[in-house]
Amino acid sequence: MDSNRQQKVGKLFQEELAEAFRKWASELFPGNLVSVTEVKVTPDLSIAKVFISIFPNDKKDEILQEINTQAPYFRGILSKGAAKNMRLTPELIFRLDPTLDEMDKIDRALSGKGNNPIL
Repeated sequence: MDSNRQQKVGKLFQEELAEAFRKWASELFPGNLVSVTEVKVTPDLSIAKVFISIFPNDKKDEILQEINTQAPYFRGILSKGAAKNMRLTPELIFRLDPTLDEMDKIDRALSGKGNNPIL
């Protein structure tokens, strides 16, 4: 269970990074939507796991790789904005949010297009 401070910091980072990704993705990957679904911060506030969703899915690996190479850039954005009241800006770890893939898998199964042995 995350503490109240962890939740507040995570929400603040989510808002800052969402705006940064909106601008960044529109320049480098036009036509793709990169959104921040959740940010989980460790209790000591030294590491932030950022869960992102990329739509459409066809370039998700390429975009995630570019985001990981640009991690210092995004950390710099946080240090100037959301984390200005913190001593240290946390290290950012980016992960793909599997929610959209799971929803697509369930939708395909329900419509009879998946690997459903009953249908």
